[in-house]
Amino acid sequence: MAQVKKRQKFFNIEIPLIGKKVQLYGYELENFQNRTIIYDLTRILRGKGMVLKVKVSVDGEKATSRPKELKVMPYFIRRMMRKGTNYVEDSFSAECKNGTLRIKPFLLTRKKVSRAIRKALREKAREELISYIKTKNISEIFDEIMNNRLQKTLGLRLKKIYPLSLCEIKTITLEKETEAPAKKTATKKKVEKKDI
Repeated sequence: MAQVKKRQKFFNIEIPLIGKKVQLYGYELENFQNRTIIYDLTRILRGKGMVLKVKVSVDGEKATSRPKELKVMPYFIRRMMRKGTNYVEDSFSAECKNGTLRIKPFLLTRKKVSRAIRKALREKAREELISYIKTKNISEIFDEIMNNRLQKTLGLRLKKIYPLSLCEIKTITLEKETEAPAKKTATKKKVEKKDI
């Protein structure tokens, strides 16, 4: 007896961070669970070379994605660099509300500076980013980096040490995601106390 051949079709997967849908080609939606999608943001960000990596999670008939990594392309950084300048790089882990992130800031000075100034910039950037990220969740941080809000505030803070020509988050990667504590249980307890 002849077997019925399965046909591949397109499935819609939502990327809530940028408010877009992408289509993946396959046999079943469940096959895309934990699959990684790489999305080029250059057009959305008007020429700023950036790539977003998201992880697909399937829930019944619906497939959404969570941000995994945001990376500035090397050609964009090379285009920004000039002769007679210094750059400062760093890499560290920082805790946020619902996970741990690996952050790599990239700072470009206007002129050549001493090693002491470069060290001061690196330490101040790390200190500012760690304290800022503590209060935010993963999706908020990724959104702020995409819209250049985080870089702007960091650049203004570092300006006091030395004026920068470029303040950028080169890479931000999700190292570990933790479940946020449920707020519903806390509200139930409050209601019960009021009744007594």
